[in-house]
Amino acid sequence: MISEGELEREEESDDLFEFGDDLELNQFDGLPHSSRYYRLPQERKTLPVCTAKTGKSTQIPQWCAEFCLSAQYQHGVVVCSQIQRRQAVDLALRVADEMDVNIGHEIGYSIPLETCCSNDTILRYCTDDVLLREMISDPMLEHYGVVVIDQAHERTVSTDVLLGLLREVLLQRPELRVVVLSAPPASDTILTHYGNVPRLHLDAPCAGEVIHSNSSSAESFYSALRLALEVHRSREPGDLAVFLASEQEVLCACNILTKEASRMSASLGELIAVPLCPGYSRMCPPITESPQTGRRVFVSCSQSEDLFWPLDTVTFVIDTGVEKRLVSPTSESEFRPISKCQAEIRKRLTGSTGKCFCLYPEDVQLPAEIPPRILESNITSTALYLKRMETAGIGHCDFISRPGGSDFISFKRGFHKKKSEFLFSFFLSLYTPSVFMHLFPSAPSCFIEPPVGMATEVMRCHMKLQHPEGDRFTLINIYNTFKRSQKEPYFSQEQWCEEYFLYCAALQTADAIRAQLTDILKRIELPISEAAFGTKTNALNLKRALLAGYFMQIPRDVDGSGNYFMLLNKHVAQVHRLSGYGAKAHKLGLPEWVLFHEYNLSDNNCIRTVTQISPFLQMAPQYFFCNLPPSESKEILQHILDSDGTGNARTKPQAAAPETKTETAEAESHDRCVIQ
Repeated sequence: MISEGELEREEESDDLFEFGDDLELNQFDGLPHSSRYYRLPQERKTLPVCTAKTGKSTQIPQWCAEFCLSAQYQHGVVVCSQIQRRQAVDLALRVADEMDVNIGHEIGYSIPLETCCSNDTILRYCTDDVLLREMISDPMLEHYGVVVIDQAHERTVSTDVLLGLLREVLLQRPELRVVVLSAPPASDTILTHYGNVPRLHLDAPCAGEVIHSNSSSAESFYSALRLALEVHRSREPGDLAVFLASEQEVLCACNILTKEASRMSASLGELIAVPLCPGYSRMCPPITESPQTGRRVFVSCSQSEDLFWPLDTVTFVIDTGVEKRLVSPTSESEFRPISKCQAEIRKRLTGSTGKCFCLYPEDVQLPAEIPPRILESNITSTALYLKRMETAGIGHCDFISRPGGSDFISFKRGFHKKKSEFLFSFFLSLYTPSVFMHLFPSAPSCFIEPPVGMATEVMRCHMKLQHPEGDRFTLINIYNTFKRSQKEPYFSQEQWCEEYFLYCAALQTADAIRAQLTDILKRIELPISEAAFGTKTNALNLKRALLAGYFMQIPRDVDGSGNYFMLLNKHVAQVHRLSGYGAKAHKLGLPEWVLFHEYNLSDNNCIRTVTQISPFLQMAPQYFFCNLPPSESKEILQHILDSDGTGNARTKPQAAAPETKTETAEAESHDRCVIQ
């Protein structure tokens, strides 16, 4: 029993915890602000954006959320697109802190294979491809009152398509607000595209000391590494950011820097190489967690400048001034100078007190804007997406830079005529007989570039996992072995990957892709068969699907020495050194006809992810063949297609070996999906 005195004391104690009238509540969730909320505004006031309320990925979306709140969300909530998945997550976490709300509730994010949102989400960060995919089910974006397109100056394919479609959406939804964030001079191009719209300009912070050199682009890779080591020996404090041409160079540079750092005197402090590039963002440690001792060298490449936004420790920037970019939709790539826009962004990463070493002459003529990637990409998937959007009510896409020129127009005009057979090939390449096999090469490469002096050991480990049918089969073999390593006692997947010189995070990404594809197939109620990887029939079906989807990427070994002639563009290339065929070329020889996934003009003119398809050329789709330019190889291929031969053009065509009824039935069955 409680006495009256004890009851009075409890009531007095409760009064101490009642919310006072002057206690400030969070306008977004109605709860009292935490002490953290009162610390962060001091940091926000130091940002240049606060003087103009424009130009920053963390601030603009918050003001848009306040705008939607003032309208009681009657037109929708806010979505902000990013080009990098890591940045979408980091920004959502930062903004959740600034707004003093919980991530996944009022603030959320959506990236490929991962979503952290709820029905309470009022501001969502997502990648531009995720937002574009969302328009299939919500063409008018009716869930949103404000759409923020960030990093528009990067001119990715998804961002360009979004900018084109949003013009049509604005005509049908005048209450929608579209905010485009871009760095000059791309902002002028976008402003011209949208016409008479308000524009807010923010003066960029001053750059530090800029030092140019006269080294050539061919020497820039090793020049950048030597300079990074010299800066470390100078003992000047601060982290470094090194910009190279490609992700392959980034990984190779990290291996070299790590090895060289181990030879340096301990008195210089630890040198930590950190890869920071789009394809490997999931493999990078949190960059905001600064080591207590030592210096970090962030090794990066193009489209990574914005990944540095949380850092204020970078004192030195080393910029090679070149990047590897596609030069055609057929996966060719070459080294090109970066744009003036990229160069200026990199110079300002050090702040006003740092140094930027530009490994190119000061008077070099850099292109003003970043070239639109839609002009360099295969427009097939883009055209299919736009046809889907037309049926959803959006009449056309008003591109800033129209892709493909006349090819794109002719594709659109002839789409209905060839619709059935084109879609058959498209879905055949995606769903039959293996979805995962086609999309696995899209994940980050699982192979670690051999560290200096370890190329033989790395190659020996990789050859243990190679499949005789080609590199795509090798990838499936690696994935299956990776999954089996989960069942090994006292042996983690990380340890297995380390033993075989493979990236665990890349294989985990592939695993997530496989799980998502399985869910999609189940949702659309497509029948799924059990995989029979390793059987003759399975290999036949996989190669049939590869030919159906990638027939234009077939080269022929013209002289038996590994010089592959590309039928589409008449270039000659060699197999990449990390390919299974590259490793055994001198022992077993190379197949005459292969199919490749990527052609890198700048990476020693190599083709990557190669699969032998010699005996199966008669399965190639006829409607692609007419687009190949005349050549001796085309005549040989025509002879193979006209005959019912084995596909071996070096000998007289012979009849294909008879198959069993079971094999024939399975090979000709296209009504089931196999997830390898």
